[in-house]
Amino acid sequence: MLFVLGGNGTHAGANAIHNECRKRRLKVAVVGVPKTIDNDILLMDKTFGFDTAVEEAQRAINSAYIEAHSAYHGIGIVKLMGRSSGFIAMHASLASGQIDICLVPEVPFNLHGPHGVLRHLKYLLETKGSAVVCVAEGAGQNFLQKTNAKDASGNIVLGDIGVHLQQETKKYFKEIGIPADVKYIDPTYMIRACRANASDAILCTVLGQNAVHGAFAGYSGITVGICNTHYVYLPIPEVISYPKVLDPNSRMWHRCLTSTGQPDFI
Repeated sequence: MLFVLGGNGTHAGANAIHNECRKRRLKVAVVGVPKTIDNDILLMDKTFGFDTAVEEAQRAINSAYIEAHSAYHGIGIVKLMGRSSGFIAMHASLASGQIDICLVPEVPFNLHGPHGVLRHLKYLLETKGSAVVCVAEGAGQNFLQKTNAKDASGNIVLGDIGVHLQQETKKYFKEIGIPADVKYIDPTYMIRACRANASDAILCTVLGQNAVHGAFAGYSGITVGICNTHYVYLPIPEVISYPKVLDPNSRMWHRCLTSTGQPDFI
């Protein structure tokens, strides 16, 4: 029996091992357990690690909030993980209630111009005196130079939107002659490497138990997960065909927009 824990890339590897075992007629059960903080695996309500990531992200957001509100014209920028999906950024923004602008990969935006992010930041400083921005790492990649470089997992290396947003914000306010104190926080690996909270610990335990049950029952090439509130077995090829992304027309995203009060940046 082989149990493989991870996200889409790891599950793709597990599927390749399963196919090779079938090809060689080996009696090996290959079962996946979805573990990714990005919550971007198809057909699953939630993956192990997501709740903990959202909870930990709020600490960074609260730090940015305190820094921004403690300074004259303070702006706090927090970059969170999320290569192709903005679930962590959206849920952390909604949970904290301290975010004024939430930027995710699924929703395009402009930095400059009359409807851009920077113009709205100026409005926030004029009306509130401070602002807090939450940005997912995969957002705004069209503003950054593409290198076509890939990491060890085969993923395209992303440009740093957090640093770019920080630099553009400082430059913008300097040009228009308005003082702005910009603080940038990147808690990426502090969030990824922290201890699982109670909710994730229970989820992981149940997923692990179900994975073992599935292997003993003779299943292979499957993964376990929660689908529509039920624990289920799913064929690995069905969940790795492409990443799950945030729906900009979903109620949850609209709830986030209501919480932040941000306009469309187009």
